[in-house]
Amino acid sequence: MPIEDHPLRYQLANELHARPFPSVSCPGQAVYLAVKQPKEAAKRDRAVDRAHLLALLDRFGAQHPSPDATHYFAQLGRFHLKWESHTEFVTYTAFLENGADRPFDPTAWEVFPEDWLANAPGARITSAHIRYVEAPKDEGEIAEQLAEWFVPESLTAARVLDDSAIIAGDFRIDSAGHMRFAVFTRPDTGNRRIGRIVQRICEIETYKSMSMLGFPRAHEISRRMGEIDASLSTLVGDLTGDLRKPDETLNDLLLAAAELEKLQSESAFRFGATGAYEALVNQRIKVLREERFEGRQTFGEFMMRRFDPAMRTVKSTEARLQSMTDRAIRAGDLLRTRVDVDRSAQNQQLLESMDARSDLQLRLQKTVEGLSIVAISYYALNLVVYLIKPLAEPLNVSETALTAAAVLPVVFVVWLIVRSIRRSIEK
Repeated sequence: MPIEDHPLRYQLANELHARPFPSVSCPGQAVYLAVKQPKEAAKRDRAVDRAHLLALLDRFGAQHPSPDATHYFAQLGRFHLKWESHTEFVTYTAFLENGADRPFDPTAWEVFPEDWLANAPGARITSAHIRYVEAPKDEGEIAEQLAEWFVPESLTAARVLDDSAIIAGDFRIDSAGHMRFAVFTRPDTGNRRIGRIVQRICEIETYKSMSMLGFPRAHEISRRMGEIDASLSTLVGDLTGDLRKPDETLNDLLLAAAELEKLQSESAFRFGATGAYEALVNQRIKVLREERFEGRQTFGEFMMRRFDPAMRTVKSTEARLQSMTDRAIRAGDLLRTRVDVDRSAQNQQLLESMDARSDLQLRLQKTVEGLSIVAISYYALNLVVYLIKPLAEPLNVSETALTAAAVLPVVFVVWLIVRSIRRSIEK
């Protein structure tokens, strides 16, 4: 059509079809490996992960994926490899057909050479060995095999996807260092459905492991949070008493708030990722539509008993950290308000004392003003006497009488002049 496409149209449409489910035939087995770099997601070097993948493909002469690929399928000898790049980790899933004669055969891991594993750009977050075979007609045989392969105490087993398969696992690391899962499929179960079941199991295990990374972080900061909480409670309690050194108390509150903010910023990504991974675990279990198998606990029940308490601990720690941060900020605001009120009262007292001193100074000024009128009048009168002294003889008046007559007018004139000067200054 003669119309311009949005630059992201194809990218957004293809995103809905990213990471397709594999199609596997039964019987077979899958080996799964998830590798996480020892860095946060923002600092992760995806080029290193890609180089590690290419090193594996080159050993088998397989074609390289596109530079910006986030998932890739390849045939590596007798193995069919699926590679996926996620936000924090990469996963490798190798499928081996007709390789289920020996349950959990360790030779299946030969797809990953030892020296290649040793050069992995990160650490193994989890690995799993999944065996999928057609379910025997007698389900009692399934129960016997599960008792042989898994630890009964933590064994989980359930019918999934409308009884099209039975999945089982114990979420324990075996002697080879892997998780073990078994899938028993009905004869009419399609290859793509088997692939979806295997991928869901891998996702549940991986997201469960990734979400559990927040649990040790919560324990790590809980002790320090307890120390800060005790100090914060003491500082808040002091706000109700007589603060002798409010500046020092305010500084302590600000230090506590700053440390809490630091803990929060350092844990924000991990705790946020934990919540996201937990939601994915529960969602992946939900889509399996589990039904109980011979009274065994389902995957959902196992997570509810063993996984959910750890997640609640992380959520509780995150909420407590946020609450303590808010409390420290509020306490700092209250203390600043109290300091401001105390300083306002001190300033009011200072202004009142200044007013009193100004009033006293005004009174003193008026007293000095009266004395200055007398002094000025004295000197002015002497000048006037010199001026009118020649008039004493013509007027037949004594100099003393003439001087006495000039006193009042001179004092009055001086008073008027001083008053006029003071009023002009006040204006």
